[in-house]
Amino acid sequence: MTDEPPPELVVARLRPHARRLVRPAVFVVLVAAAGGFGFGVFRAELAWVNAVVAVAAVALVVLGGVVPLLRWLSQRYVVTTRRLVVVHGLGTRTRRELLHSRGYDVTVRRRGAQGLFRSGDVLVFPGDDPALVLSDVPHADLVVAVLHDLVEAHEARRRHREPDWDDIVRGTARHDG
Repeated sequence: MTDEPPPELVVARLRPHARRLVRPAVFVVLVAAAGGFGFGVFRAELAWVNAVVAVAAVALVVLGGVVPLLRWLSQRYVVTTRRLVVVHGLGTRTRRELLHSRGYDVTVRRRGAQGLFRSGDVLVFPGDDPALVLSDVPHADLVVAVLHDLVEAHEARRRHREPDWDDIVRGTARHDG
């Protein structure tokens, strides 16, 4: 009988709370309304002004709507049965992985309206490495509970395979072979 670890399964795929997109969406609607109003005011006799209004509206929509959307889409958190993966970045993608088997501490930090939406920043402290922040995660308490359970499951599986230090010192460690 081989003691192979179970296959790695995806537990959750997360992004920051979509609440971040409300302000850019409202901004895009306001810019579109102002651009439409500008087209109506300047009519065809001032065609160059219509071109300027159109270019300004498109530039504002891209900067105020599309860029925040792409920034939100570029942040991704994946929790598997073996590790936590954090990926972020638009031009340069950064990927950081933490194995549950190495253990870490997890806490939740809530600021502003995060408590109303049951979201929060999940702070993961992997020993001597700098803290890893999963910013504005929906259902932050549930994410923390799942991460705790996964770390505990790996610790229990390790204990089942390896003798404790007390057993080794006492000489009661079992020997498979």
